[in-house]
Amino acid sequence: MPRSFIAFPLALALLAPQFTHAQTHTTMPGMDTHSASTHTMEPARTLIDAELQHTTSGTSMEPASTPAPMLMLQHGAWMLMLHGNAFITGTQQSGPRGADKLFSTNWIMPMAQRKFGSDGKYGQLTLRAMFSLEPATVTSRQYPLLFQQGETAFGKPIIDGQHPHDFFMEVGALYDIKLSEHTLLSLYAAPIGDPAIGPIAYPHRISASENPLAALGHHQEDSTHIAFNVLTGGITWRWLRFEESGFHGGEPSEQRWGFQPSSNGHAIDSYSSRLTFSPSANWTSQYSIAHIVSPEGLYPGEDQQRQTASIMYNRPFGAHHDTTSMPGMDMSTPATGNWSNTLLWGRTKSLHDGSKENSYLLESLLQFRTRNYVWTRIENAGRSSELFLKSGTALPPDFEESPIGHVAAYSFGYDRDFKIGPHLLAAPGAQFTSYATPRALVSTYGEHPYGVALFVRFRLTQ
Repeated sequence: MPRSFIAFPLALALLAPQFTHAQTHTTMPGMDTHSASTHTMEPARTLIDAELQHTTSGTSMEPASTPAPMLMLQHGAWMLMLHGNAFITGTQQSGPRGADKLFSTNWIMPMAQRKFGSDGKYGQLTLRAMFSLEPATVTSRQYPLLFQQGETAFGKPIIDGQHPHDFFMEVGALYDIKLSEHTLLSLYAAPIGDPAIGPIAYPHRISASENPLAALGHHQEDSTHIAFNVLTGGITWRWLRFEESGFHGGEPSEQRWGFQPSSNGHAIDSYSSRLTFSPSANWTSQYSIAHIVSPEGLYPGEDQQRQTASIMYNRPFGAHHDTTSMPGMDMSTPATGNWSNTLLWGRTKSLHDGSKENSYLLESLLQFRTRNYVWTRIENAGRSSELFLKSGTALPPDFEESPIGHVAAYSFGYDRDFKIGPHLLAAPGAQFTSYATPRALVSTYGEHPYGVALFVRFRLTQ
C-alpha cells in the first residue's frame, strides 16, 4: 500500500495520546475518580447550546442531540478539541464508464475555545482549523464516482470522478456573545471557510459520516464549504437563527496544497442568506439562497444563484445504566445507539442562460449496539451535457453546458468499530450503489451500472 494512504491514520494514532492526560473529577465527597481520560462536553439541548459548541464546519448546524466524537483537553482557560476522520477505500464500478481505484479521503480538525468574563459574560472565542491530506492520498486529482461532475483535473473537466479537498479546508475564528438569556450574536471570519449556504456539508454531517464517497448533488447542495475570505454575521433568538455571509465565489484551483485563492482572485464578490429553525434538540431545518460570482473555472463570467432547503432529524437511544459504582446510584452513560437523517434539496441556476439543475438527497444512518452502523443514501441528481464527454477530455470549442436529465443513485452500507489504539477506532465496511441512468445517457453508461466500495474508516474518539 502506498505510504500516502497510511499517513493520515498514522497521524491520528500519534495525536490521540496527547489528549489522554486530561482528567475528569466529580464533586461528590469521598468519591475518587482520578483517571486518565478525556473531558466530555455538556450535551447540547437548544439551538444556542449547539451553536456555542461549534463542532461543525463554518456556522452550519446539526440537531443539538447529534453526537460529536472528539478528544478534549482543558488547558488553563482554554478548552482544546480534536476531531479526525479517514477512509482508505477501494472502489470498483461496472459499465463502459466504470473504473477502479484505491484512495483515501480524510480530514482533521483542531479547535480551541475560551470564555471571557464570568461564565462567558463578555463572549466566547473559538479558533478552528481543518486540514486534509487528500492532495496526496487521492492521486491523479480525482477518484472514480460514476455520474459525478464538477471542478477540473489538469485543466480538463472532471467526468465520473470526485476532486480531492484542499489541504487547508478551513482556517477561521468565531466570536459569540449572549445579548440576553435567549439571544445570541455570532461573528465568523475565515480566510478559508464555510459561508452560510446549505446544511453542514457531506464530509462533516453525521448522516453521511460512514459513507466514504461524495454525494452526487454536492455541487448543487454544499460545494461552497471551502470558500475564500468568508465573513458571516448571525443572530439567534431561542430556536430561530438568521445569517448573512459575504465571500469569494470562485471555487479552489487545482493547486490544493497552497493557502491561495481561486483562479479569478480573492475579492469578496458573493453573498448568501440562511434561515435556520430548530424547534427541539432532535430537529433542525434551514433554507438558504446565494448569489455566487463565477464559481467554475471552466465557465468564467457565468454567475449562479443557489438555493437549498434541508430538514435533519437525530435521535439518540439505548443508554447504558451503571449501578455498580455506588449502591443505589444510577450512573447514565452516553447512548449506545443513534439514528440520524437528512432530507436535502439543492438548486443551481445559471444567471447566464437561466438553466437550472436540481438535486435531491435522503440519507439515513443507524448506529446500534454501540459499534455497528448501517446506512443508505438515495439521490436524484440533475446532470449536464458534460457527461457526454469522456474523462480527461478538454471542453470542445464553443461548448455550451445544458441540463440533460436526472440520475438516481441508491447506496447501502455497513461497518463495525474496533478499538485499535488509545482513542482510535477502525471500522472495516462495505457499500453497494446502484444507478438508474437518464434516457439520454443509456447508450453511454448502460441502464443500471453499479459500484462497490470496500473500506476501512479510522476515527478519533473519547
